[in-house]
Amino acid sequence: MNWGKFTWLLLDNADKYFLIASPVFLIFYVLLRRKITYKKIQQGFPKSKDYGREIFFSTLSIIIFSIPPLVMLYSDKIRPHTTFYKNISGYGWLCAIFAFPLMLLMHDTYFYWMHRLMHHPKLFKLFHLVHHKSNNPSPWAAYAFHPLEAIVESLIFVLFLFTIPVHSIHLMSFFVFSLVYNVYGHLGFELYPKGFSNHWFGRWINTSVAHNMHHQYFRGNYGLYFTIWDRIMGTLNKNYDNTFEEITTRKKVSGLETSGYGI
Repeated sequence: MNWGKFTWLLLDNADKYFLIASPVFLIFYVLLRRKITYKKIQQGFPKSKDYGREIFFSTLSIIIFSIPPLVMLYSDKIRPHTTFYKNISGYGWLCAIFAFPLMLLMHDTYFYWMHRLMHHPKLFKLFHLVHHKSNNPSPWAAYAFHPLEAIVESLIFVLFLFTIPVHSIHLMSFFVFSLVYNVYGHLGFELYPKGFSNHWFGRWINTSVAHNMHHQYFRGNYGLYFTIWDRIMGTLNKNYDNTFEEITTRKKVSGLETSGYGI
């Protein structure tokens, strides 16, 4: 193993995690906490030990996520057999443009079925329980996976590099977008406007409310970026739309926060 390159990849991934999650946590959980508590999807905030657990397991995941690119892109024996390319002209701009949305669809499909499988009683405790210890998640929970789950999560990188042409720009953009959306999904606050879950476009997009309900109820809402598979397979929580509207229309009452549907 090239420890120099591994260290660089590790620090690069860690920088992105902390540079994205830190300001989001600071804004929603520290600076604006009292002003926007009534908008919290689940009333109440995690304890300090929960934040510590989330950061610890996210750090382990970052280490694991750094291994596939090291093995596949920095090995002269493996890289030539992948679909990785350096010059856009090699496949043209049309391929370069459509590769990224295709990556999101592929990842969402992979995540949905992998996620549902990990909820099987025989696999849940071993793979997925660590992540669900955050039943009222914070932004730090974005990568708070058990190492075994992190390994499975990291295999999407391998799938990309053996199926579709991917440029370094695609890989970097995908990692950043995926991280940002994971932080948003575990934010504990909804950023999309009221009516979004029923909009012709918005109904297919996964939201922080949807994923928060998954953490709260431990079933349903298995998607990552989209609700496509949840809607097709009938696994979208039946109360999702009503809950989304309640959260996005919630108002302060006499200076006090409304109770909401959470704990």
